[in-house]
Amino acid sequence: MIFKYQCKGPEELPGIAQKILSDAGKHRFFACFGQMGAGKTTLIKECCKVLEVTDTVSSPTYAIMNEYHSSSGKEVFHFDFYRIKSVYEAYDLGYENFFFRDNYCFVEWPEKIESLLDFPKASIFITLENNQRFIELHTDDQ
Repeated sequence: MIFKYQCKGPEELPGIAQKILSDAGKHRFFACFGQMGAGKTTLIKECCKVLEVTDTVSSPTYAIMNEYHSSSGKEVFHFDFYRIKSVYEAYDLGYENFFFRDNYCFVEWPEKIESLLDFPKASIFITLENNQRFIELHTDDQ
């Protein structure tokens, strides 16, 4: 299924994040696509607020992975694969220990590890046009 959202300003992001998490249904893994500066990290921060993450949410560009905790005790994982040179770096991180748990997992720059994403997931596509963000959520549900 495809869900579309239009974001005219940052004040709309909390509502869009809520809708994305709701519309994603059973999906807990989100592959987030968008050019540099499209707002991937900002949207993930809003999703983490909805999920009641108690930690400070920040871009894991240099750490590659951040782990956050929510008030419900669930962990949320946030990856940024922008800096990796090879899919083997994801193997070195032990990606399978995070991707296949029943926790939320958000991945920025998933195209860098595309061969590892051969499983059901939700994909978020963010595009910029005329100072607005257009966000699409694609799920593999029929």
